Amino acid sequence: MKNMKKLFLLWMFALVSVASWATVPPLHVDGRYFKDDAGRIVNLHGFAQTFSPWFNERGTKWNNYDVEGCLSYNKGIIDRILATGWKMDFVRQHMDPYWSNNPTKASEWESQHGGYYPENEIYAFEMTRFKTYLEKVFVPMAEYAISKGLYVVMRPPGVCPDVIRTGDAYQQYLISVWDVVSRNAVLKNNPGILFELANEPISIVDANGKKAGTDEMARYIQPVVDIIRQNGCDNILLIPGLGWQAQYAGFAATPVTGGNIGYAVHCYPGWYNGNHGDNNVEINYADFKKGWEEQITPCSNFAPIVVTEMDWAPAKYDASWGKAYTGTAGGNGFGANFKRLADESGNVSWLLFTEGHHLAAFKDQAPSNGQYTFLTDPEACPWACYHWYQDYAMQRQNGVVPQVTSVNLARTSITMTPGSILSMPLTATTADGLVLDVAGDAEYTVSNPAVLMMNGGTLVGRSEGETDIEVRYTDPQGTLHTYQVHVIVSFFPLTADGFNPSIWETGTFNPSTGNLHTGQWGFGGWWYTNGIDLSSYRYIVARLNRTQSCGASFRLFDENNYWAGASENDFGSRTELVLDLHNLTKTNGAKIDPSHLYIVGFWTNGSGDVSIKEVFVSDDGKTRATGIEPLLMTGETPPSAARGIYDLQGRRINSTVSLAPGLYIIDGRKTLVK
Repeated sequence: MKNMKKLFLLWMFALVSVASWATVPPLHVDGRYFKDDAGRIVNLHGFAQTFSPWFNERGTKWNNYDVEGCLSYNKGIIDRILATGWKMDFVRQHMDPYWSNNPTKASEWESQHGGYYPENEIYAFEMTRFKTYLEKVFVPMAEYAISKGLYVVMRPPGVCPDVIRTGDAYQQYLISVWDVVSRNAVLKNNPGILFELANEPISIVDANGKKAGTDEMARYIQPVVDIIRQNGCDNILLIPGLGWQAQYAGFAATPVTGGNIGYAVHCYPGWYNGNHGDNNVEINYADFKKGWEEQITPCSNFAPIVVTEMDWAPAKYDASWGKAYTGTAGGNGFGANFKRLADESGNVSWLLFTEGHHLAAFKDQAPSNGQYTFLTDPEACPWACYHWYQDYAMQRQNGVVPQVTSVNLARTSITMTPGSILSMPLTATTADGLVLDVAGDAEYTVSNPAVLMMNGGTLVGRSEGETDIEVRYTDPQGTLHTYQVHVIVSFFPLTADGFNPSIWETGTFNPSTGNLHTGQWGFGGWWYTNGIDLSSYRYIVARLNRTQSCGASFRLFDENNYWAGASENDFGSRTELVLDLHNLTKTNGAKIDPSHLYIVGFWTNGSGDVSIKEVFVSDDGKTRATGIEPLLMTGETPPSAARGIYDLQGRRINSTVSLAPGLYIIDGRKTLVK
């Protein structure tokens, strides 16, 4: 009887769990899209909730760890938002540290530090409390949202420290939190629940304490993904980027693995095209698009994106985090241009981070007296998004497929650096004038994969050389479009698309003459997203066409930070610098690590041009060391006297002795060692 009773209870529990999923179609990641179980592309639009008294109308609605008060208030917010006519289909729910922090320990920290206990601190976190309120608050709220037809994105308690490091206490904290969450019987494998693994990482350092990039962030978050998958939990996971969740390009080269992976982005006025501030941020579409294409498009080309924080309104209302205007798509303003970029990407889900009680009070009625408020002003996010959400819902209901009128590949010749990341400039224009980014929907064949990798529609430079890419795109109407693209990968290209004259201050560069004119105290050159490894080379050589008179110096940075300090090498009256890569030091005396170079280029005082002839790596300090040439692969035994041996990452190997089987570049020829 005992076993029968146990089986009955398990059966009933399974029915309850399945019922909690029943109102939203299961979602999964398929390529760069979220898709439902019928194979339809799904882009979500929603809002956010935070379960703490302060973020629930400044503590006026419930307090003192009142579970029922919290549940009643936040369930009511969901009901009221939906009752107003908002066409929401997901909610981001913050498992706020209000519940998991031990109040005594928080007070102890405040006494020791003489300040308010910060959200990025985990000193007071207590796993027992987290487990208790996961069951009492967070799981019930997730179930309630799903019962109302909303997918749920769950966010861990608090925010990341200002600087994180692989193996630190915060990484262990994230692992422990998600270990518990991914074992929960209601949440585990619930296809209506997505996990956003961390909130707003800012900076990360490597094992040596030097500022690093997205590749290090991938290493940091991978163990968190691994523990979830080891628990047999296959929920969709959303990966955060650095820079307060604004930096994502590098994930194309080092994606997080584990299946069912998307990326969680934050986007406020000025984050991709200016400065985020307390006053209204002026934004134009061209600059916004440029910043978005540099950081988000390389990631959206191969994985779905969810913007889990975003809002805006004129500063005078003091009712939103972002201070800007809706504006006009393609012109000036934030909101309309954000929507356009999301729509052009084709796989971006997004929400309003405006507090829920504002959205719940919305009425679709323009003011009769012309006196706008936060909720009725078309230049603020609620009014605009309410109507946009309705449009999205209507399009979903009608199964709208964009009518493509033309397809365009902007360039058929591309120059890039090893380790750099670019998006294939492939777009499709629709009948209503929208220019869709369809690079992630095309198929690619790379003739020389030792030189270049394609991740979806994103190009990742591997090592010096040249390659051709065959591009095949079938539009929604079934028409096949084919193109050929030639790519040159070089460490130091002096081309319009390979050289950045404005790494610091605005500069200009003429690729036909090699003339660089920086802004005052400016810097131009090459910034490598995930760094480059030049440790297998002895020298780096920089040559000018003529003597300079603008204080020019050639500088190398081994941290992903322009202000971190560099090896500074003045030209003076010389036109050539031959630098020993293994004996360069910064101005503070620290030695440069040539295996992790992030920025290389030229500083000037801005008073005149520096005319660049060439920059190259060398084994003898005189001639260019060439790693890879675009020749055919041969199945040969490597010659014992080979002069140059490279692996597929472009790293030099000193000897053919005991060379492991695989593909190598030996004396400029791709060679298969058996």
